[in-house]
Amino acid sequence: ELFPEASSGFSNHQRQTQSKEPYQNTTTATSTRTLRKGRAKASFQSEQRKEAALKAFLRLIFHGGFGVPSLIVSERSKLKEGIQEKGAMGVDYYKILQVDRNASDDDLKKAYRKLAMKWHPDKNPNNKKDAEARFKQISEAYEVLSDSQKRAVYDQYGEEGLKGQVPPPNAGGEMPSSFRFNPRNADDIFAEVFGQSSPFGGMGGMGGMGGGRGTRFPSAFFGDNIFGSYGEGGGSMHQSAPRKAAPIENNLHCSLEELYKGTTKKMKISREIVDASKSMQVEEIINIDIKAGWKKGTKITFTEKGNEQPGIIPADLVFVIDEKPHRVFTRDGNDLVVSQKISLAEALTGYTAHLTTLDGRSLTIPVKNVIHPTYEEVVTGEGMPIPKDPPRRGNLRIKFSIRFPARLTSEQKAGIKKLFGA
Repeated sequence: ELFPEASSGFSNHQRQTQSKEPYQNTTTATSTRTLRKGRAKASFQSEQRKEAALKAFLRLIFHGGFGVPSLIVSERSKLKEGIQEKGAMGVDYYKILQVDRNASDDDLKKAYRKLAMKWHPDKNPNNKKDAEARFKQISEAYEVLSDSQKRAVYDQYGEEGLKGQVPPPNAGGEMPSSFRFNPRNADDIFAEVFGQSSPFGGMGGMGGMGGGRGTRFPSAFFGDNIFGSYGEGGGSMHQSAPRKAAPIENNLHCSLEELYKGTTKKMKISREIVDASKSMQVEEIINIDIKAGWKKGTKITFTEKGNEQPGIIPADLVFVIDEKPHRVFTRDGNDLVVSQKISLAEALTGYTAHLTTLDGRSLTIPVKNVIHPTYEEVVTGEGMPIPKDPPRRGNLRIKFSIRFPARLTSEQKAGIKKLFGA
């Protein structure tokens, strides 16, 4: 039986109950009452049996034992481990680094160095996928707990709050169009921690490593002889030049009017700088001068305005021009294009276009030619400024959409034929 305790308990109770049942065989009325009592007791015993079975089953799931299949115990263990690993408010960074919640900066760095060396993907070629996941998790935990502001948010709100579902302390206040960034990857953190103080000697800057996410350290750097010497004073490499972090790009949305006249945009950025032995987050307002005539895709670079990290040259901050759609004009190189809807009569007899330019001037453009469906009226010098030669401008091109009548009367048809000599 699956629940021997439950069934055994029921059998003993049933035997005791049956042994106490007196023999009844006097009158018909007495027999009827006895039958009713028997049915009531049987129903009560059935409910007791169900309750006992349920209790036994719950004990099996939550406490094990009683011959419970190993699958249930295994799954229960996995569930407990998952709950402990995830924590009440997301990932438990303290558990990942194997430190307590009062760990000092030195404790965090020691824990990170030990675990990062153990789980770096290049040190685990036969288990690279799992090692990469663990390495990234360890790096994320260290990045959060080693930063006092991030750690305070995490301690109060957990992983969900840290990742944007809860505002950080002292958040609020209006500011101009803002761009915040904090591009960190596991390799960058590894390079920052080991840097000039690498136990391997000469690891500073991680020369030879490409920029951007997903980069790896050179295979020679993670040779067995190097890892084997960790903590034993052996192994060394020649000093490499510091690498530069990959550029950080952000779109800068501009209206056609701004690109026509030129403008200056103010952007608020937030970045980390290194001051002596610690890093701090600072905010800065930068002015972006946009020249008249600049096109979509034009890049404006602010040199080394990225996060500062030991042994790494800060990234360049690059803003890329993006044009907002305009309700009247579209841009084609240095030309401006506009479409006008006209009637068939206007197409045949002449039309005058009235337009307001991007700098607010009014234009009156008479079109005296017969307008056919592919006709364009070109107004020289009323397009976009040419950046290399600002006084010069492209052209304004007017396209036409002709509204034809849905039907004509017999008289109208005859008149048209007579007019055109058909």
